[in-house]
Amino acid sequence: MKTLLFSAAAAAFLLPAAAMAQDDSGSTRRIEPYVGVMGGVHNFDSETGKEGIPPVGYKGRMVEGVAGVNYNVAGPIVVGVEGTASKGVSGDIDWEYGVAGRAGVKAGKDSLIFGKVGYKWVNFDALGPNSPDFHGTTYGAGVELSPADMGGSAQSSNIRLRVQADTMGNFRSIRPMAGVVAKF
Repeated sequence: MKTLLFSAAAAAFLLPAAAMAQDDSGSTRRIEPYVGVMGGVHNFDSETGKEGIPPVGYKGRMVEGVAGVNYNVAGPIVVGVEGTASKGVSGDIDWEYGVAGRAGVKAGKDSLIFGKVGYKWVNFDALGPNSPDFHGTTYGAGVELSPADMGGSAQSSNIRLRVQADTMGNFRSIRPMAGVVAKF
């Protein structure tokens, strides 16, 4: 299972470069950088996973900054990579940061349905100021809804409403997030 996940993540990182090398038309803009702000909660199980997080059921609300780049491989298929940094605003979590490869399908005029696999580091306020960082594989899925697909007359929009859910480790946590993403 780990080999499959790492292979999927590696493909998400390498496909944009391979596709760019093969695209000699240059007639369409196919690279889409984006940034966003999201908010949500992260709830951990009360069982210890291989990440070593203590079994007390940590949870916290957070604000997250996200930045990444998408590449349109062919037709509606999109691959990309993104980085995240989160700050806990209440609860047990101090901060989180991570990186993930994404793969998705454009839907409607300009929306996106995606899945992602990556790696995340977490630090807990509840463990004190010199506590260790815990880390592990993260998985997630979500959707970015364009105003063009929500009744607007435009064919595309630089703003998308994003909703996603992630988990860390062997599905030992749930992390629903929502926010706004601006693409360039």
